[in-house]
Amino acid sequence: MENSNDLIEEIKELKKAKHAALLVHNYQVEEVQLAADYLGDSLELSRTAAVVKQDIIVFAGVKFMAETAKILAPQKKVLLPRLDAGCPMADMITVEELKVLKANHPHAKVVTYVNSSVEVKAESDACCTSSNAVKVVENIAADEIIFIPDQNLGNYVQKMVPQKKLILFEGYCYVHNRIKKEEITEMKKRLPGAKVLVHPEVRMEVIDLADEVLSTGGMLKYVSTSPHKQFIIATEQGLIERMKRENPGKEFYPALTAKICVNMKRTSLRDVYEALKYERYEIRVDRSIARRAVRALDEMLKYV
Repeated sequence: MENSNDLIEEIKELKKAKHAALLVHNYQVEEVQLAADYLGDSLELSRTAAVVKQDIIVFAGVKFMAETAKILAPQKKVLLPRLDAGCPMADMITVEELKVLKANHPHAKVVTYVNSSVEVKAESDACCTSSNAVKVVENIAADEIIFIPDQNLGNYVQKMVPQKKLILFEGYCYVHNRIKKEEITEMKKRLPGAKVLVHPEVRMEVIDLADEVLSTGGMLKYVSTSPHKQFIIATEQGLIERMKRENPGKEFYPALTAKICVNMKRTSLRDVYEALKYERYEIRVDRSIARRAVRALDEMLKYV
């Protein structure tokens, strides 16, 4: 087994030589997190991609994230270390299905979760992330909104913005959808003093048991400043590893069992190294689609 510290040093040298930046999502394996120039959630990394100075962006995440980076930074070369790192939720809705929804609700605006294909983004009025979905829906100029593809996130937004009508699609994150209320209830019995933090992609029955509903970035800020010492974290395991690393003296527990996104975990440190060395696999987006999609992403970036 190769030494990860040596590989990280080689990656640093390649980044310097090629004027490249490594953007890493919070759900990546720990050794990839440790190599990051920028480590964050979807919104943080989208904002970073739009302003990063380097010529090459290596995106350790899933495909829709690398596509988003390319749309926001079209002059950059964007590399995805693993072509098979996709997002099942993003694949749950097609452009044709969205067009049917739009035809059935001609007065509605479309708000699309950033976990979606670039083609679906191009058919949307605004995008959002888990951290700003409520703000986007509150501020978009429509009383009726087609919200896709995540039904769980849509249900949470509907609860927070009851004055608007959301038309939902039956998509979901398979990782967050696995978290059940019984698991949270059991963990609260085991750790009665712990704070329960949940991601808004979970079911409403889980949200109802939460102390805080937060994006991964929001969770990180909360635990770093909270006086509490124990936390039950209802999201993907990669974030918990980062929390443990950055908050010594505090304890972090999953929702009974670790919840793993196999798509996020596909990217290894070796994949990152080879992506940089051989400048593979480059993400390309059709210009006409990118021009339409960037308008929806710009709307998302207004609400940070």
